[in-house]
Amino acid sequence: MSDAHLKTLEPPGPLREFWLGFSANRGALIALIVFGLIALAALLAPLLAPYDPVEQYRDFMLAPPVWAEGGSARFLLGTDELGRDMLSRLLWGGRVSLGIGLSAVLLSLIPGVLLGLTAAFFQRWMSPAIMRVMDILLALPSLLLAICVITILGPGLVNTVIAIAIGSLPGYVRLTRAQALAEIGRDYVTASRVAGAGVWRLMFLTVLPNCLAPLIVNASLSFSSAILETAGLGFLGLGVQAPTAEWGTMLSAARDYMQRAPWVVTLPGLTILVTVLAINLMGDGLRDALDPKLKKVQ
Repeated sequence: MSDAHLKTLEPPGPLREFWLGFSANRGALIALIVFGLIALAALLAPLLAPYDPVEQYRDFMLAPPVWAEGGSARFLLGTDELGRDMLSRLLWGGRVSLGIGLSAVLLSLIPGVLLGLTAAFFQRWMSPAIMRVMDILLALPSLLLAICVITILGPGLVNTVIAIAIGSLPGYVRLTRAQALAEIGRDYVTASRVAGAGVWRLMFLTVLPNCLAPLIVNASLSFSSAILETAGLGFLGLGVQAPTAEWGTMLSAARDYMQRAPWVVTLPGLTILVTVLAINLMGDGLRDALDPKLKKVQ
């Protein structure tokens, strides 16, 4: 049997197996491309934005987009109520919204994993205290909890990240604890314990790698929730403050002009909708690729 034929019989590696599972979901694949373009546009906002996002052109207030009657190629997506370029604000607002979402996910994921592992491995002393605190946080909806935190800390970009992260923390703690408890009783953990592995080695090198798949899926879905909560706080005037461009803040400032200039509301709203939808579809693809119970039989 030739070497080439033997290679075709070899099972795919982990990365190739993951990609095959992810790409089998066409919606997730399209969503990955769409989100990649949105993220790239936000990342390259300083190069792509035609104007400064806070620069005002008083002679062009509420100028329509280029395709509408009275539109100009100077402002492709029109201007807002203060004469600021909508395209530039959408691009720079993407940096803020995506940056807050990613920061909030990391700020809740890392301590959530640490607390969840601690609760799983120290069930007698640490678990009751940690889980009761998480139950208290879960008693409030995440957006309402974020509003409470913002009320205490005050509005602002950093405080928005902290508020959203606190609301997402209980989900990571409970998920990590449940996954870790399911793994602790398995043979490979017992073998590592018998071989002399310490608690910290068991936590981070033995159990945690086998809990990553559901955590990655949950993080991707929390990312979209964080973007929505950022927009919600901005819309209520509790998030990022003007004149910083952020999608929710743009919606809040434009709500008085919905009938006169619908593009100032439609464009940020569509951007949020497409971004969140793409992230959710990507999360479905990650779930199909990482969860062996949900992998499609080829």
